[in-house]
Amino acid sequence: MAKIIGITGGIGSGKSIVCKVFALLGVPIYEADVRAKYLMNHNQHIKQQLKNAFGNDTYTENEELNRRFLAENVFISNEKVLLLNSIVHPEVAQDFKKWTTKKQHFDYVLNEAALMFESGSYQRMDKVITVFSPLEVRKKRIRLRDTQRTEQEIDNIIQKQLPEEEKFKKANYIIENDDKKPLLPQILTLNTIFRQPNFLKL
Repeated sequence: MAKIIGITGGIGSGKSIVCKVFALLGVPIYEADVRAKYLMNHNQHIKQQLKNAFGNDTYTENEELNRRFLAENVFISNEKVLLLNSIVHPEVAQDFKKWTTKKQHFDYVLNEAALMFESGSYQRMDKVITVFSPLEVRKKRIRLRDTQRTEQEIDNIIQKQLPEEEKFKKANYIIENDDKKPLLPQILTLNTIFRQPNFLKL
């Protein structure tokens, strides 16, 4: 049975790069945030619930998720974000469960999610990795990557995510991605650990 390793990290921490390296090592990666967006566009149950909660403007005339509407009317409210998550997260959990049934012949799989601790989904993982980068390094990466975001938008996103200190307390493993410490040796070490048959008992 494949072990389930969660991997998370704040925006700009570089967890996607880390996951790409694990993928090159033959590890299946479930991208929870990507799948959530897919399900919000294709799962009819989710679509109807979101319309009931936030109105028909949640979707465009072409029945595509209206990201601008969500940004202006939902993501500005913690209460509305909690409601949206209560609709989407259970469906993502079911989707992940179906996905893992097809991956049982692997030693382990990775579940990548930005808000793993915030959503409580980390409790369903066997172990959890958090990818750490200093705040200023993260902001620099975000500014280079997401040129459309303002400084205020970047700060708002970071403020809604769990502080690094809290992630350290909840995580089992930490990968440092500070542009100084080499990433590959850290990933290879964890890959070796996770492939041990009894590593959960160590």
